[in-house]
Amino acid sequence: MNRILIPLALLLAACNPTPPPPPQPETERQPNPVFETQIQAVGKARAVEGQVMDAAEAQRKQMEAATQQ
Repeated sequence: MNRILIPLALLLAACNPTPPPPPQPETERQPNPVFETQIQAVGKARAVEGQVMDAAEAQRKQMEAATQQ
């Protein structure tokens, strides 16, 4: 009888009766400060990429205009 009661008591003691808290919606989550600098860097890189692409397009148009004359 003791061989059954001891494992049963240990098994019941290991159970956690409280459920985990519900996950927060995306709007309420605070940004992780560790990744915030990385997110800002990616945003700046995208802005610079747009400027570089615009400059490359303008240069390409100037070269085409120069070769057609």
